[in-house]
Amino acid sequence: MQKMSMKGWLLSAAALVSAATSASAQSPYVAQAEALFSNEPSPMIQQVGHHCQSGCSDTGCGTIECFDLSDMFEDSIVDIGGWVQAGYTSRSTGLFNTRPNRFEFNQTWIYAEIEADGSEGLDIGGRVDFLYGTDAGNTQAFGNEDPPGSWDYRNGWDRGVQDGSGYGFALPQLYATIAYHDLEVKLGHFYTLLGYEVVTAPDNFFYSHAFTMNNSEAFTHTGALATYTVNDDVTLYGGWTAGWDTGFAQNNGSSSFLGGASVALTDDFTVTYILTAGNLGFLGDGYTHSVVGDWQINDKLNYVIQSDLVSTNQGVWTNVNPNTTYSTIGINQYLLYSMTDELGVGARAEWWKADGESYYSITGGVNIRPIDCFVIRPEVRYQWGGGATNGVDLPVAEGAIFGCDAILTF
Repeated sequence: MQKMSMKGWLLSAAALVSAATSASAQSPYVAQAEALFSNEPSPMIQQVGHHCQSGCSDTGCGTIECFDLSDMFEDSIVDIGGWVQAGYTSRSTGLFNTRPNRFEFNQTWIYAEIEADGSEGLDIGGRVDFLYGTDAGNTQAFGNEDPPGSWDYRNGWDRGVQDGSGYGFALPQLYATIAYHDLEVKLGHFYTLLGYEVVTAPDNFFYSHAFTMNNSEAFTHTGALATYTVNDDVTLYGGWTAGWDTGFAQNNGSSSFLGGASVALTDDFTVTYILTAGNLGFLGDGYTHSVVGDWQINDKLNYVIQSDLVSTNQGVWTNVNPNTTYSTIGINQYLLYSMTDELGVGARAEWWKADGESYYSITGGVNIRPIDCFVIRPEVRYQWGGGATNGVDLPVAEGAIFGCDAILTF
């Protein structure tokens, strides 16, 4: 396959970002995070209402053909694609979906990627992602709060987030990849490996997010991350990052380790442990981890259990109480059932504890996929609990919340 030089890739990435800006003006655990880099459907989505493949008329997927943006560039080594997500929620969850009783575009997303294939030796690739929508504020480099204006945070891209309209821009990934046989290294700005749920909408079963994902995990990192595939059952991760949610800058000397391992204990059960430790930036010095167990019970039923822990010497509300620490622990459980290729049902139960206060949520939802590139995700969520946290109220909209979104991929 024809290869592109590093200079050529960087020029392609810059051209994509410029065009997008002008036009606008993990198994489910770690494997799911890896799917973000390669744009492969996450195992969770494949198992529950999974995508129809070519020639899927025998499965009842219909005859409508999906549009693939890459088809416009058949001779290019660059894979280009994206999606549009729009939805509605009846009440604020206090997490991503915080603008109730209105129809809004959460994510309008475009990416460009050159895959690095190290199977025959050294190869170079990379990826860039661009986002516009109400989710932009959640995936910007807000870990660079001091000083502001770094990367995509408070540099004009989030003007809509700041003035109340809710819409903004983000550049959540921009990295180069170097691959050599079983070793791959990413250099730049990329999504975290922590946790089970992710920012990218097509890679989650539910429209809403867990407290744990929103409050106990980084979204992005900037640095270097190595992935080494030992064999079919063991994958190792390790690298250096500039803390949590930072752009190409360090927040008060942020410097931390990101790494862990994914181990298939049996053909049907895999455990993944990911940690960050060191100076995390706006959270101070500390240690965090996520442990995810995935059990593929049978061809249709999948069970996932996740536990996250955070312990740092600096709180997230230091502007109110500078003498705080931040300590959280949580347990999430998911049960996902694929009824047919077009219909999946799922349930999520969560307990999350922050600085001594417990929060709970139960969510039930459906994935309806009439064609490969289009999914509708209605859900009902009930959440409760909480109170004062180190003198600061962390509100939860207690009660039932209905939400529904639709995602069109291209």
